[in-house]
Amino acid sequence: MSDRHEDGMKMRRRVLGDAHVDRAEAAKDTFDAPFQALITEGAWGTVWSDDTISLRDRSMLTLALLAATGNFEEIPMHVRATANTGATKDDVLQAFLHVAIYAGVPRANHAIKLAKETYAEMEGQA
Repeated sequence: MSDRHEDGMKMRRRVLGDAHVDRAEAAKDTFDAPFQALITEGAWGTVWSDDTISLRDRSMLTLALLAATGNFEEIPMHVRATANTGATKDDVLQAFLHVAIYAGVPRANHAIKLAKETYAEMEGQA
């Protein structure tokens, strides 16, 4: 296993939490193992592991990019990760307000809806 893979698994666990990573690893099979290696090494071992910007800022950037590109299925996971990255609800809202201006109100609106639902779940209100 490469250093990048090891670094990626550490960062992935730090940001997403052990339970999430354990579920993903348990669900991995020979078909998606190459994809899991790619995201562990590329996203988590390279991009997220770089210390040029904070985890808080990466979290906000990731959420904004997911919303702006319409990749809504990943938003709840990354909203939950804010508990580990230091991005606050206000930070997340500001990221989505930027999305509204620069990428479109409908995408920001849907992202905000997903964030509200996820925060409610996290707070035990759902």
